[in-house]
Amino acid sequence: MTSASPAERYAAARAERAHPETAAFAGRQRFELDPFQVEGCRALERGSSVLVAAPTGAGKTIVGEFAIHLAMSTPGDKAFYTTPMKALSNQKFRELQDVYGEGEVGLLTGDTNINAHARVVVMTTEVLRNMIYAGSSALDGLRYVVMDEVHYLADRFRGAVWEEVIIHLPESVRLVALSATVSNAEEFGDWLATVRGGTEVIVSETRPVPLEQHVLARGELLPLFDEHAGGSEVNGDLLRLGRALPGGSGRGRGRRHAPRPPRGAGRLDRAAAIDLLAHRNLLPAIFFIFSRVGCDQAVVQARRAGVRLTTPEERARIRDIVRERTAALADEDLGVLGYFEWAEDLERGIAAHHAGMLPAFKEVVEELFQRKLVKVVFATETLALGINMPARTVVLEKLEKFNGEARVPITSGEYTQLTGRAGRRGIDVEGHAVVHWTDGLDARQVASLASRRTYPLNSSFRPTYNMAVNLIDQFGRRVAREILESSFAQFQADRAVVGLAREVRQADESLEGYLAAMRCHRGDFAEYAGIRRELSDLEKKARQDVSASKARQEQRRQKMASLRRGMQRHPCHRCEDREQHARWGERYYQLRRRTDKLRRQIEQRTGTVARQFDRIVDVLVALDYVAIDGSAATLTDAGRRMKRIYGDRDLLVAEALRRELWTRLDAPALAALACTLVYEPRRGEAGGEAPLPRGPFREALDATERLWAELDDLEEDHRLPGTQPVAPGLAQAMHMWARGQLLDRVLGAADMAAGDFVRWAKQTIDLLDQISLVADGELARTARRALEAVRRGIVAYTGV
Repeated sequence: MTSASPAERYAAARAERAHPETAAFAGRQRFELDPFQVEGCRALERGSSVLVAAPTGAGKTIVGEFAIHLAMSTPGDKAFYTTPMKALSNQKFRELQDVYGEGEVGLLTGDTNINAHARVVVMTTEVLRNMIYAGSSALDGLRYVVMDEVHYLADRFRGAVWEEVIIHLPESVRLVALSATVSNAEEFGDWLATVRGGTEVIVSETRPVPLEQHVLARGELLPLFDEHAGGSEVNGDLLRLGRALPGGSGRGRGRRHAPRPPRGAGRLDRAAAIDLLAHRNLLPAIFFIFSRVGCDQAVVQARRAGVRLTTPEERARIRDIVRERTAALADEDLGVLGYFEWAEDLERGIAAHHAGMLPAFKEVVEELFQRKLVKVVFATETLALGINMPARTVVLEKLEKFNGEARVPITSGEYTQLTGRAGRRGIDVEGHAVVHWTDGLDARQVASLASRRTYPLNSSFRPTYNMAVNLIDQFGRRVAREILESSFAQFQADRAVVGLAREVRQADESLEGYLAAMRCHRGDFAEYAGIRRELSDLEKKARQDVSASKARQEQRRQKMASLRRGMQRHPCHRCEDREQHARWGERYYQLRRRTDKLRRQIEQRTGTVARQFDRIVDVLVALDYVAIDGSAATLTDAGRRMKRIYGDRDLLVAEALRRELWTRLDAPALAALACTLVYEPRRGEAGGEAPLPRGPFREALDATERLWAELDDLEEDHRLPGTQPVAPGLAQAMHMWARGQLLDRVLGAADMAAGDFVRWAKQTIDLLDQISLVADGELARTARRALEAVRRGIVAYTGV
């Protein structure tokens, strides 16, 4: 503040006196807080909720940590910190333990329950949603909820959970919403203020560490932007390179021979790229490769090329950490998991990071990278989703990825999220983003991705059966409808309707003008224009539909003849200005047709969420989960059971339990059956050809599939989207695992990576846990035994 004027220094001192908690908290940080961080903390100290939207790595979580500080400063207050992923929850749990001590911090992630009644609890967002619906006593004294990565509410599979939590949190709870930079932060903030009360929106588009953009071509790093033009124009060398290389965007199709590319213009191999970055002092680096197989292959290539980035001392530290973190893994499983090659690669300072890896291995990679022991990580984009692994350099090998159906270009938002990992606050003066040159690369396209740093946040909210029964039980049907109409989804739809309604009003004014312009002294020209339009449409249909039956063609001929007679007899037909009026009439017709379409859109969008809710309630009434008495709706016993069944299969699970389809199953068979309800086969995976467990399992599976088909028909009748069919592809492997078979045999039967199997096993455990809580008698006990049988070995391991 030495360069500040006396007035500015006085204002700053006055602001600090008005916000003593913020000043004290800021004074304890390792670095000076940025203005947006100070603004967020002061808003909380004033009693507001806040939405903080800032780039990846900018330090948004400081505002969330201040909320926890405020809670801990007041006896009896609590704070919850929610994240979208268990890995993020685990990481934040460890960080907060370091600050407040083990006794004050808890962790709840579905499969992990540590110190659940602590004053500070880290959890996944789904856990908090379930707590709210269950009316958990853990909510007593809750003062702050931090929702990290709140832009996840755009996720079409899980996004609704964020909106449910925001809508249903007690009014006394202050919300701290932390988001990536989105282009409609103010719109989202307006909605938060509508449903939560006073909310301040704080937006920062400034990266704390500047980002330099490069393209790796000709064996060197070329700047993406022209440094002599103020960094706003694309580097001319790259544009010339694009024209010179085969597949470039330059002219010259008529040339007989393509020009020779400059020497070394093609892609470097990965070992050479690593060597180049090392010599430029640009490590540690993350290479983003949009394929798990590609990540693993990249590590193998680097190993075979002899890449070694560590000193003897670093290798010794790596060995110690790896042994300590993996001591709980069974010796007989290590070979199956590729442990020895993985550990050797870590000692070289290189590693892969993707969802197919064992969670324990991923956690070790994250820790070693944070400790600057691993220098290069080849990762899929999942690493960009909030885990604290900043690097000096981020390398993008391609600017397209497979989205499950086709290879598509990455969006500007994805580019920003990925390159946001580059630049470590307090360590690096600048971060570096490097795009590998590929044939056909358009430097202007890269520049466009690099320049646009925002993307819109759009709701993916939709009511579910579980949501419906919980809302009806707590509030009744009428209030439940009103609550759903307060969702961000409806808020956005209504805002869109406001824009559409404005268009309709403007169009109506234009229509009046067109009517005036085609007014005719001989008669009603609008009527005459309507006859001409109808005749023109019929003539067009007659030309297109030449295969129509003779009867249809004759009917059309008669109709057209009648219209021609009517047109010729109309008084306006003899008007000397007829064609001039007709031009206005055509404009009138075109605009009215568009306006009618807008009106239909308005009708469809208004109340869309509530209409979906009504259809869901109709299904629940048909199946006797909800009883209707006049205008009142109440839950039946079956409806009360459904309150505790979460997930896409809520109705199928509830109905299967009610019809007692699974009562003859033993623990391994129930685990296998539960797996069929959570497992989602990858695109192109074989369907019903997979081997299945013998005995009662097959009968139970057949009954479950018939029930699914019955419910799917019922949903279709009520114009609801339905769910995917039951997927038995992993049932045999899960059955083997629950029977205690060895890991190598189970993974062989599953034909999938260990990390994938662990993920599906944990989702199976989540469903078995729900069944154990809502089922009756012996089935509940079987579900508990099945849960324990699945939760062993690599599935039971947690690095927390």
